Amino acid sequence: MAKEYGGSPKQHHRLEAKNRLAWILGVSFLCILFYVLGAWQRTSTPTVTQFDAYTRVGCDSNLTASDNGNAAVVHPSSTNLDFASHHQVVLHSSKAANQFPPCDMSFSEYTPCQDRVRGRKFDRNMLKYRERHCPTKKELLRCLIPAPPEYKTPFKWPKSQDYAWYSNIPHRELSIEKAIQNWIQVEGDLFRFPGGGTMFPRGADAYIDGISKLIPLTDGTIRTAVDTGCGVASFGAYLLNRDILTMSFAPRDTHEAQVQFALERGVPAMIGIMGSQRLPYPARAFDLAHCSRCLIPWQKYDGLYLAEVDRILRPGGYWVLSGPPIHWKKFWRGWERTQEDLKQEQDAIEDVAKRLCWKKVIEKNDLLVWQKPINHIECIESKGLKTPHICKSDDPDTAWYRNLEACVTPLPEVSSSDDVAGGAIEKWPERAYAVPPRINSGSIPGITAVKFKEDSKLWKERVAHYKRIISPLPTGRYRNIMDMNAHLGGFAAAMLNYPVWIMNVVPANAAPNTLGVIYERGFIGTYQDWCEAFSTYPRTYDLIHASGLFTIYQDRCDITYILLEMDRILRPEGTVIFRDTVELLVKIKSITDGMRWKSQIMDHESGPFNPEKILVAVKTYWTGEATQKQS
Repeated sequence: MAKEYGGSPKQHHRLEAKNRLAWILGVSFLCILFYVLGAWQRTSTPTVTQFDAYTRVGCDSNLTASDNGNAAVVHPSSTNLDFASHHQVVLHSSKAANQFPPCDMSFSEYTPCQDRVRGRKFDRNMLKYRERHCPTKKELLRCLIPAPPEYKTPFKWPKSQDYAWYSNIPHRELSIEKAIQNWIQVEGDLFRFPGGGTMFPRGADAYIDGISKLIPLTDGTIRTAVDTGCGVASFGAYLLNRDILTMSFAPRDTHEAQVQFALERGVPAMIGIMGSQRLPYPARAFDLAHCSRCLIPWQKYDGLYLAEVDRILRPGGYWVLSGPPIHWKKFWRGWERTQEDLKQEQDAIEDVAKRLCWKKVIEKNDLLVWQKPINHIECIESKGLKTPHICKSDDPDTAWYRNLEACVTPLPEVSSSDDVAGGAIEKWPERAYAVPPRINSGSIPGITAVKFKEDSKLWKERVAHYKRIISPLPTGRYRNIMDMNAHLGGFAAAMLNYPVWIMNVVPANAAPNTLGVIYERGFIGTYQDWCEAFSTYPRTYDLIHASGLFTIYQDRCDITYILLEMDRILRPEGTVIFRDTVELLVKIKSITDGMRWKSQIMDHESGPFNPEKILVAVKTYWTGEATQKQS
């Protein structure tokens, strides 16, 4: 007997179709949900955090620098990127990496291009022996510069302005030699910096207050400064309180480690000297130049050194000179020089300044202030520029190993005597994001105002991404930062809200040359050929940023030596951010795995399909003493 159905066959078929559709939709929804969850889990951004456990190489747990939790390391539980699905690249195991041995402890403060033994081979005339003289290829070290025993993480800013660990820079010489001048004092296991200087034993703050009564230091007109012969950079340190960023430099000379002390304090500085070559900065870079008894013979060599100050000063910029021979009639007895000698020197300096068409603003107490003209119209019309003559060089920004010339760097032409040569600059802080005059004038090939604004926006997004993947970034863990390939200074601009300063480096062979743009934005930096060592001491930077750098240098020199140089200048537990193609980053990682670095390759902030990747590396803590105990 046939089975009976309780309803119409058509109704049953409709119900069956609805159930089948619901089942298909449900399965489809679950498939999509699990696919999205799986994709999210695979591509979630790994983070670099504090307090992660990792083995410190050769580290005595009683002497570690990171008991305060300052270390930034790659999180061990982070998901490693799977490049196999996107790239035909083999990620080599760190076990197969060549391990670089530690250098001898005698190299703990090694500065390759300012080595005093090598320098003695060169001419002492114009202090050429203290200029850059880099090692030959055969002399390059393939070892890691050790930190001194009991090295400790430097104090955070602003405490570092006043204090540093004695164990990090174990040199008492300046505390004895400059005791009366209050440069530096030893207090137990600490150095204290009272803020004094040769010409301001009462402190840099009071000294700067005196200058601010003569020129505008607080209204944003002056943002970039250069201090020649800086000592321990107290002048630059206290100008920071007035939003003025100072490039301080001094040679590696008998005043042991003065630049090293400055950087340990968290104050911008580099090894440098006014010798026979141009300073490594572009023309029209600084709003203020300063010399406080800096012992530079300004009156000699037909005004050669003042002509160089004129080159790097912005139109309308100021030069402040204090100490001998200024106001010699009052102070000559304390300077142990004759009145005739001092008068002759000041007259010679004022003569050179006049021939440069500088205006003498004021002479008060032991300060003398000159101002560079905003253009050369009146000076040329009055035939003031006779000797030194106008330079015939076609590029005043060229400064890498370029000999000094006793001539006046020409300013860009203007149509009126009221116009600022090269273009007027906004006051700080507006100038950080205003389109720089060099770009508005079209003097930087390929860079337009639109591209500049796009670059600024891009770096804001990238720094926001860095904040997500490097947890100590906003905490004050980093103070001294270097951008090895700064381009337009977008990275520095995006970091303005953090308590950091950035050394913006433009490769000497870069085209176009953008360092002048960076200065017009109110930041500081220098030229550098990364096939050579940088002019600084070991362990002077907390974070190094290298975007696209190795694409530039991969065919110019062995990148191993660039990485070893980065290790030299990076502090223990410091961080490096690389941005480059995955192929280059894999090669870099294979080298740094042998340098006692912990690293991880991460996706680009836009996602896994961007060919550019990010490599975040952390230098582990170890000291020379601990290494010797192990061996």
